[in-house]
Amino acid sequence: MDICRHIRLGARYWPQQEAVVCGTSVLTFAQLDDHSNRLANALLALGLVKGDRVAVQSRNATGLVVLEVALLRAGLVKAALNARFTASEARDVVTNAQPAAFVAGRGFTHHGPDTPGFEGVRHFISLDGPAEGRLDMNALIAAASPAPVAIEADADDLAVLHFSSGSTGAIKAAMQTYGNRMACIRKVLFRNESAPRPGDRIALLGPVTHASGMLMQPFLYAGATLHLFEKFDPAEFLAAVAKYRVTHTFMVPAMINALLQEPSLEASDLSTLRQLTYGAAPMAPARVEEAWRRIGPILAQGYGLSESTSAVASLSTRDHAEALRNAPERLASCGRPYGETEVKVVDEHGHEVTGEAIGEIVVRGPDIFKGYWGEPGLTAEAVVDGWLRTGDLARTDAQGFIYIVDRKKDMIVSGGFNVYPNEVEAVLYRHPAVYEACVIGVPDDRWGEAVRAVVVPRAGAAVSEADIVAHCRTHLADYKAPRAVDFAPALPKNPNGKLARKDVRTPYWAGQQRQVN
Repeated sequence: MDICRHIRLGARYWPQQEAVVCGTSVLTFAQLDDHSNRLANALLALGLVKGDRVAVQSRNATGLVVLEVALLRAGLVKAALNARFTASEARDVVTNAQPAAFVAGRGFTHHGPDTPGFEGVRHFISLDGPAEGRLDMNALIAAASPAPVAIEADADDLAVLHFSSGSTGAIKAAMQTYGNRMACIRKVLFRNESAPRPGDRIALLGPVTHASGMLMQPFLYAGATLHLFEKFDPAEFLAAVAKYRVTHTFMVPAMINALLQEPSLEASDLSTLRQLTYGAAPMAPARVEEAWRRIGPILAQGYGLSESTSAVASLSTRDHAEALRNAPERLASCGRPYGETEVKVVDEHGHEVTGEAIGEIVVRGPDIFKGYWGEPGLTAEAVVDGWLRTGDLARTDAQGFIYIVDRKKDMIVSGGFNVYPNEVEAVLYRHPAVYEACVIGVPDDRWGEAVRAVVVPRAGAAVSEADIVAHCRTHLADYKAPRAVDFAPALPKNPNGKLARKDVRTPYWAGQQRQVN
């Protein structure tokens, strides 16, 4: 399988067209083809072999696209670290993945062979120019052979380790294969109403090392330009749409909420924007209606997971328009299955349920991951008889629209990022004044869900909300730290003495239409 054939063809068809733009840095299709091929050769010349992992931590930059294509060409496995990870979280990923090389963007070049957990890394590479004690990626590219890389990958070969914290707080990595990534490309290109075309431009506002990066190869395949943003700023985004004539973008609901608060929205020229896809968390129907009215009739929603590589269900722009005309309750749906993926809602025995009955969403198809890296037991729990168990509880209507009503697991989705309560609670319990703690997601207009801690202080201890939040921010990425802390004399328990998390959560969701937001 030559998954990067489209990069070579792009260099032939549109050599001088912009392939990647990030700030003032621009790469044409010809440059992307040449640089990624040379980098693939350079990495192989360092002694890396097919299947080796290459860890990367960086904010969005054109070099990340070069690196991604180079890794695919060389048969190497990308292991991406969230740019917001703390030192301990970065150590967990590197210890788990055991990468042969570590590529660091600006602000992350402090990791080295003396960093705990990084002792096994053979090569440290700087993404953005010279840095002491590491190889310069640009220099590697300049000195490397331009000969075509001849590594071939099978559909079942590993392409990406997509890391997140598990429900137990332990790090886990979804293994995405070359076949999974190719299925993602097909799925994006099959979407008739919003499929990219040569000359289109997509604004990628989130980290391309994670979910936003799923759209890079499909759009490059179509001959479109990627516009990467180092961070999301509503005014900057609006100006870029007008300046570059952006046609597509992907946002988490928190970004749309911020965009609706931007004073310059009403006066902005969004005439070229054909599709604004939102996902990673549901969006309140009232906010969808407002966005449709003020941004334009261009919204679409995608529902998927790291384990499914791409969206498995879609509420299309046409679906949004029909819902607003005749079925407003449908705006609470995450859509219907599309493409090659099969989706069902099943009971605890695996039997499909319909109507008002609530069951778990299960999925199978060519985009479903290979399993969890080094976790055969966890994989066996997640994939049963070829079906991925998502942990999301839902119902379906007569037209096949899926409505997520709750989560089987305790995961919180805040601003498009997954937060696992047990991981946060483990940090809370390290505070000397905390006797008991429960972490939940609560409704939040901006973030969809906000992380909140309910804490029982130790007898006689004096502790404030600010103390607890500061403690968590010292040990966790900022999106995982509680945004608010409530204090209680005790926490509810079930008959077995275990924490009754649902009982803690319920009062915060009273009056809500659904139990995720």
